[in-house]
Amino acid sequence: MKLYYSPGACSLAPHIALRESGLEFEAVKTNTREKTTADGVDFLRLNPKGYVPALVLDSGELLTEGAAILQYIGDQRPESGLVPPAGTLERYRVQEWLNYTATEIHKGFGPLIRPGVPEDFKAASRQRLEGRLSWVADQLIGRDFLVGRRFTVADAYLYVVLGWTRAGGIERERWPGLHAYHAAINARPAVQAARAAEGLKP
Repeated sequence: MKLYYSPGACSLAPHIALRESGLEFEAVKTNTREKTTADGVDFLRLNPKGYVPALVLDSGELLTEGAAILQYIGDQRPESGLVPPAGTLERYRVQEWLNYTATEIHKGFGPLIRPGVPEDFKAASRQRLEGRLSWVADQLIGRDFLVGRRFTVADAYLYVVLGWTRAGGIERERWPGLHAYHAAINARPAVQAARAAEGLKP
């Protein structure tokens, strides 16, 4: 498999999941602005959507969209516990968190990071996002992980987007539990290996 990624982008989540799973893969750095890749592929021809993550399967098929890729990775190694078995409530809880992270948190960072956004719109977006983060912090009280007692792909995704708080002008430290959760996930060997491979700080 080949994972096309951009350092520190949401593609870091499947990168972490691949390392947690132990699956063999190649990580290919991608410049999403210029649509170029380290292996010389025309990224727009590979993925007309033009953004990461993009996963080329061993069959040659392309899989896109982070939530789908994360679940695919987990399903290749059921014993890893990265995704609970299909049909279980725990599986739906993971999907619930993947969707919430994608729509309410990930997308919420867009106006805060994207150049040229008016300051009043940024302020309103920041306030909305802070409300979402407060809710997440409440859900994590007394828990080490989002679902059950094991690290899942939902944790990988939430960890990555929480890493964007400073860039978005939000102090993660105002939620001690959320800050501690992020630090604990950050300490996982697979997370550190993925960060090092992408040239990110530990």
